[in-house]
Amino acid sequence: MELKEKLISSFMAFEEKIDVNSDLHDIRTSAIKNFENKGFPTKKEEAWKYTSLSSILKNDFSVFPKHENSIEFSDVKKYFIHEIDTYKVIFVDGIFSSFLSSTTHDGLDVCLLSSALSKPKYKQAIEEYFNKIASKDESLTTLNTAFANEGAYINIPKSKAVEKPIEIIYFSTGKENALLVQPRNLVIVGENAHVQIIERHQSLYENPVLTNSVTEVFALKNALVDYYKIQNDLQSANLVDNTYIAQKDDSNASVHTFTFGGNITRNNLNFYHQGEHIESTLKGITIIGDKQHVDHYTLVQHTTPNCESHQNYKNILNDNATGVFNGKIFVEKEAQKTNAFQQNNNILLSDKATINAKPQLEIFADDVKCSHGCTIGQLDENAMFYMQQRGIPKKEAKALLMYAFSNEVIESIKIPELKQRITKIIAMKLGVNLGFDL
Repeated sequence: MELKEKLISSFMAFEEKIDVNSDLHDIRTSAIKNFENKGFPTKKEEAWKYTSLSSILKNDFSVFPKHENSIEFSDVKKYFIHEIDTYKVIFVDGIFSSFLSSTTHDGLDVCLLSSALSKPKYKQAIEEYFNKIASKDESLTTLNTAFANEGAYINIPKSKAVEKPIEIIYFSTGKENALLVQPRNLVIVGENAHVQIIERHQSLYENPVLTNSVTEVFALKNALVDYYKIQNDLQSANLVDNTYIAQKDDSNASVHTFTFGGNITRNNLNFYHQGEHIESTLKGITIIGDKQHVDHYTLVQHTTPNCESHQNYKNILNDNATGVFNGKIFVEKEAQKTNAFQQNNNILLSDKATINAKPQLEIFADDVKCSHGCTIGQLDENAMFYMQQRGIPKKEAKALLMYAFSNEVIESIKIPELKQRITKIIAMKLGVNLGFDL
């Protein structure tokens, strides 16, 4: 049985397993019908022109884990930002691990989406925010919506500055021959509230995994959201990450995406402006090799005046790796005084590495400052020669140039311990000891 048919046939059994109210039933039923009509995306769709999922979908994925699996903290400690205290929402093969987690209801909610969907005290928030900005048309988002039940639920009340970061980590144990997991996160950041969130999907074994993740983030008036995605998985893992962010007046939301591992990674990042004086930041570093494939698809929809957006993506591609950057800035007629910047820079270290770049601007307002740019090239041979003349070995010189290329994004990380972690991962990817800490 093909995966599409398996998912459709599993939908009724899924709803029977969970306590679902009529409103959620209607949302899920509509979503599974949409997925049934559209199926998995193919390269015939413009948005997926450079990324094919056909090789992944041949696996016989388990839709639900056959049994509950547990892991020891010592086995996964290295994946946490353990240098600092954090709230933690941890899942193992899609199932919440209370042993590894550190949740709270003390002045804020850092807990489970399944609880929020089923308990009356969260009813108002769910009705107001759940599935309100996630696409009703994008097939993998609708597939996630149909099976949405478990993930992180974060609700930061008005004027609350969360004193420590929140880590959301999804572990795959490899106990299943092949596993499909579909986490759903809902983040609500109240007026004048501040939060930092770190998200990671990590396989612990080489069995194939397909993660189809959806996150909805609501930044209310004057809210500050600082979101980091660490993607350094095994090369048997595949990730489709759909993130939707709605911003109200004077809010500031940033998403940093660091992609180093995995087989096929697709990041869909969508920002929607719903007020004035909004600032949106989208930044990413991708360093991949072998036959890895990473696709960044971004959208910033400027619908209101006096707002800013800044995109800056850096790709370093080696061997037979493929990178894709498809970034779109959409400025509606009413969005006067918009300042939108988009930049994508790429270094190809191999003749067989490929980058497909498609920066786009659609502007219907006449009083705006908008720009986009893309560069594709190799390392500067003159700079390499200069450094080698001064006693720096070729390997280290090459690594320093690549680190300098990435540094503009690294410098904007606001959590010092995370900045150190990302620096060390980059050094490992480049195969050198950079010899300094940040």
